[in-house]
Amino acid sequence: MAGVAAAHAGPMGFKDSTMAMGDFSPNWREAWVNHAVSPRDAFGAGGVYMRSDNKRLTREFSELTYTRLMHRINGEHSQANFWFVGGVGRLTGNNFADSKTMLAPGISADYETTRVYVSGTLRLYRAPGINHDFASVRTGFSFYEVDYDEVQPWFIVEARRMRGLSEKNEITPMLRFIHKSYFVEVGINNMKQGRFNFMYIF
Repeated sequence: MAGVAAAHAGPMGFKDSTMAMGDFSPNWREAWVNHAVSPRDAFGAGGVYMRSDNKRLTREFSELTYTRLMHRINGEHSQANFWFVGGVGRLTGNNFADSKTMLAPGISADYETTRVYVSGTLRLYRAPGINHDFASVRTGFSFYEVDYDEVQPWFIVEARRMRGLSEKNEITPMLRFIHKSYFVEVGINNMKQGRFNFMYIF
């Protein structure tokens, strides 16, 4: 595909590349980095802060991750990807003592062209006595075509929810500015909370 769309393809980059990503809002803060050891495999580490809508429950999860590109379909002007992302690590919270071991397997899929983007993610955050399964869907479109070395603006909408922490579907419209090796997103969700996301491949 053209380089303009290359920064969509996550959650890992090309062989021998390193990807850093972050997702920040009052109830959800996530940052991680991984390194692609092959065109299909990456290993990394990250951390997630989770807070309930009523602000009473908090969770902090530090994990080691493995990412696998399970399947890719290349079209003349499009690409579809199917991913496995697994994590294991230490979970702490404000309503239980000590820490718990959490497993976090997940799958995601995306379809992209230089003008349209659709993706879905399901990830199971499980520890003894805790279930915070997470699901999200997002879609968006670019405003116009650009050359490979130019920044392209997009409009993105995402809906997501985490079991046990939220009773609402969080919906966030965002502006995305994408280049061949990075993107940034800014928006305000339906709970009037700001959100900032970024991705950088190097």
